[in-house]
Amino acid sequence: MIEVEFGMEDVARTRFALSPLWEVVASVRVLKGADEQGLHRAWVEQVRPRIAAADIDLAPLFDLVPVPTRSPWSGRIPGFVCPAPATPLPSLAVELEAVKATPPVLLETTAEVPPARLAALRADPEAELGRLAEVIEAYWELALAPYWPRILTLLESDIRYRAGRLVEGGAQHLFADLDPQVCWAGGSLHLEHHTVRGVRRLDGRGLLLVPSAFVWPRVFSVLNEPWQPSLRYPPRGVGALWHSRPAPASTALAGVVGRSRAALLAELTAPASTTDLARRTGLTPGGVSQHLTALRTAGLVSAHRVGRQVLYARTRAGETLVTAAGS
Repeated sequence: MIEVEFGMEDVARTRFALSPLWEVVASVRVLKGADEQGLHRAWVEQVRPRIAAADIDLAPLFDLVPVPTRSPWSGRIPGFVCPAPATPLPSLAVELEAVKATPPVLLETTAEVPPARLAALRADPEAELGRLAEVIEAYWELALAPYWPRILTLLESDIRYRAGRLVEGGAQHLFADLDPQVCWAGGSLHLEHHTVRGVRRLDGRGLLLVPSAFVWPRVFSVLNEPWQPSLRYPPRGVGALWHSRPAPASTALAGVVGRSRAALLAELTAPASTTDLARRTGLTPGGVSQHLTALRTAGLVSAHRVGRQVLYARTRAGETLVTAAGS
């Protein structure tokens, strides 16, 4: 059990943030087998073939994301791979700039990382961190960019809920239902941990709370300097993230964008190609392409090239529109 002591300044500086870079790291863990319960099976089954078809060397990233296999240390992730976000919602590009600017002295870790990978990082930090950033960008486009609006909607919803809890009842109310591994008692936050014990003081730095789609059933804590103390936890509703099925196109939405475009938006619960959408909706491929172009121009769908395929996905605006029309 870890006890995290809060002072008055720490309570005042506790904040929320989202981190695209952390979602990269946490999702790599899932692809490497850290999803025994199969929560993300639908996502994995879609993403693995894309990564294989892309034929990209992801070792610079995958080597730095160990998964617990042999010892308690093997679950640790090097802090320099995913530093705490400095703003509430940084872009991936901003976070990667922070990674590339990592001082050489911080390229140390107790995680089970291949020695050759660490040696290369220490020998030429600028080149290797730049290469890591490029690999992360490539992975993002393949594995997360098409799904990001859906993930972001889930994470932002959790933050709104948590903010309301904080307003209603303070820190105790905020943490009461955050996760079974976390509880607030006596002015301190108590975190269940299998291998680490003791008291940690925030020393006026506050605590950064980061909801994450890919961490369940774990909670990840970073409590050592030089990074801001952070807690990465599963958001409410994560169990239903990949299980939504296409609903009949809303009559209300059809009245605004037309029946065919409403049907396409309803089908895009997961990224899909023009061919897939034509087969599922009964529209011709040419008709689907024309409607998707209009929806993309309106900012309701986005296009992501994966090898020879182009996958279409709802944007945040598209997600909001479908949800509002359905309710």
